[in-house]
Parts: sequence; C-alpha cells; structure tokens
Amino acid sequence: MDGQDLVGAPSELNTARVVLYGPRPEFGPVIVASINRSLPGLRFIGWGQRERAAEFGAEFIAFDLKVWAQGECLVYYAFERDTGAYVGRIDLHSWDFATPRCEVGYVGDVLTAGRGLMREALEATLDHAFHELRLHRVMANYRPENARSANLLARLGFVREGYARDYLFIDGAWRDHVLTSRTNPHFDAAWLRD
Repeated sequence: MDGQDLVGAPSELNTARVVLYGPRPEFGPVIVASINRSLPGLRFIGWGQRERAAEFGAEFIAFDLKVWAQGECLVYYAFERDTGAYVGRIDLHSWDFATPRCEVGYVGDVLTAGRGLMREALEATLDHAFHELRLHRVMANYRPENARSANLLARLGFVREGYARDYLFIDGAWRDHVLTSRTNPHFDAAWLRD
C-alpha cells in the first residue's frame, strides 16, 4: 500500500446522524464562519496568526483539495444529517504504510459541540482507516489543558502512551502534547504481505 491507494478514497462516509464529505470548494465559507465562531477556543492555529483566521480558513480548503487529490491526506468535513449544521473537520495524515499507521486530527464547531456528533464522525473515519485502509494504528495528540479532547479520545478507545514537551509551535510558543493511539483489534498480519 502507498499514498496512491488513498486517491480512490470514498468522498462520502455516513453514520446515523452525520454525513462526512471530502473537501469541496463550496465549504470555504462554512469553515471561515466556524473558525470565527470558535476562535477563542481553537488550539490548532499556529501556522499563521489568529488575526488571519478568515484567510486561514480559505487556505485550508485549497490545501485540503490539493492533498486529497495527491493521496497525501484524507480530509472529511462532517455535517449533521438532519439539520445540515457543520460538525467539524477530520483528517488522517502522516502516513507510514510500512508499519501501517497514521495520525488523526480534528477540530469541531462550537455550535454542535457536546452532542456526540464529532465522536460519531471520528468513529466512522477510524472504521474506514482500520477496515478499508487496513491500518494497524492511528495516533492522536492533544494539549494537556484540552480536557474535551482527552475525554473524547478516551471514549473512542485511545490510550495514553506518552508526553512530548515542546511538541508543536502554536500561537507563539512551543506547546506540550499528550500522545495517544488506538490499534486495530481486527488487524490481520497477512495484510502486510498484500
């Protein structure tokens, strides 16, 4: 398996309450609005300045379209099925097909938080990673003060594996991160020979 295997990834995943779509240019305004609403609590903005949030959101879509087309990263935008409300963005990135593993990142919208929608969307994404992409391990890292992410990842079955000091430069400073992972309980070693 290599990055080209990701090019044919489904552009839509479905759960009982959430629909996840691959990146589309028309999602730009939705992402910008979400970033502006959620800005005080966002912990991922570090590659640019917070005052560039709207521009950053538009750049996100262009970047996501590019990496999806090249098979470098799977990105899904989750929306509530019944209302069409934006739930958040999920990506699978930093692939290592030799071991077979990746990292998952996510950011939710404040308007749909606390209802289990992001958990449902992440569960669908992880199910795709473990069954369709045949990954053995998915890793997720979060800042120690981010109790919501800690709780969400624990509910999803991620286990704490370590603590990285000065892991990422975010919002003007090096930030520590807690390192977690979830492994595929149905992984078949024969997949390594395919």
